[in-house]
Amino acid sequence: MAFTAEEWAVLSGTLRLKAPSERDHARSLGARSLLREETCAQVLDRLAPIIGSPSRRVTASLLAKRISFLATGACLYAMSVFDKGLALSLDNAVIEYGHDAGRWTSSMPLERLRASRYPAGQRDAWREEIVGTLFAGLLQPLWQTFHGVTGLPRRILWENTAVRVYSLYEKRMANLDDEAIRARCAADFDWLLRQAPPAMFGLDYNPLGHFHRPPTPLDDGRRSIRFRRTCCFYYQATEPAQYCSTCPLLRPRKKR
Repeated sequence: MAFTAEEWAVLSGTLRLKAPSERDHARSLGARSLLREETCAQVLDRLAPIIGSPSRRVTASLLAKRISFLATGACLYAMSVFDKGLALSLDNAVIEYGHDAGRWTSSMPLERLRASRYPAGQRDAWREEIVGTLFAGLLQPLWQTFHGVTGLPRRILWENTAVRVYSLYEKRMANLDDEAIRARCAADFDWLLRQAPPAMFGLDYNPLGHFHRPPTPLDDGRRSIRFRRTCCFYYQATEPAQYCSTCPLLRPRKKR
């Protein structure tokens, strides 16, 4: 099954899904290739001076944030909004790492772009397959390799992933016009947070539920922010130092 022209415009636009013919061959490799520690180290070392990173650990965190955006954005948006499945697997996904003029330019090419659908009454099983392939099949092995090569805590890598998923469902999908589609998105998000078993992530806990803490009210009384539990180290790759809006280093201290 193919995507409609309107659907493809969304996926290939801000969500950066791409056909294999559009791959940036000079700055990409098949996802499975990145599991080789020597290859992973070479990619990180090549990328570090381009993004201003002082260490492999910082480079791995920032690259993981970009991969998380590209992988979860296209896959989960297609699933929840268009009710169509994408196979984000080690053998189908291509990892790009282009970064030019101070910003990421990378996309997510897939070798096979054909969308899947489910038989009547089988959406739950179909959803489990898509989510398990994305998280346990693709991201967990990549994060394990990043951890092995750099020592970066796995919790940071998984929170990098979680915050992308939260933004996708709480901001991008929550503003859709179609009420029925919004309801389906909300149901999928609730399942991801509260019901998806740890096996779907290749872990002994559900990282999406684990990091989804209540927002912290700010002093102005008009806003609240869900501050991260871990720091992604973005500030270490900027001069002068810049911080993510949800950085735990910016979290207000509790008044005694």
